[in-house]
Amino acid sequence: MKILSLFQTEEQLVKACQKGDPRAQRRVYDKYSSRMNAVCRRYFKDEYEAEECMIEAFVKVFEKISQFKLEGSFEGWIRRIVVNECLMALRAKKQMGNQMSYDDIIYEPNPQLPETSLEAQDLLKLVEQLPVGYRTVFNLYAIDGYTHEEIGQSLGITESTSKSQLHRARALLQRMIAESDTRLSINY
Repeated sequence: MKILSLFQTEEQLVKACQKGDPRAQRRVYDKYSSRMNAVCRRYFKDEYEAEECMIEAFVKVFEKISQFKLEGSFEGWIRRIVVNECLMALRAKKQMGNQMSYDDIIYEPNPQLPETSLEAQDLLKLVEQLPVGYRTVFNLYAIDGYTHEEIGQSLGITESTSKSQLHRARALLQRMIAESDTRLSINY
């Protein structure tokens, strides 16, 4: 005999969490933790740091759950908290080096990603190798959909610095992809 789930809908689950129900909190954590850990892994190379940040973010989710008004995506709301927690952790560690204003760049070619046989997982591994500042801006802009203005406000940098970081991240990724494709073709 199958036991019916205590929380039939996401709305019931959220309302139970808003009342502090530990079973509902556990269900939310179980449902979203692996996806949110993947978000954290994009910002931190170290698995321990990523997991620690994810756990801190879930603490905030449960502290602020009363602010969720059952409008829009619950997962999107959680993701926003997770990304903000990652940014705060990075700021606290003062790892936002390699920042240069977009205006300081004399000329760098506009990076065009080459035709490649890389899989998505391979590309994410290359993104993990970017310097922290580049990686953070790249993730916020290219993956999480933030604008340069929002990135600047979140990181305490100018909009032009955000653009510069993204430009440099793309150029470095282009070189890394070209190098990995060269290694692949040599191995065949």
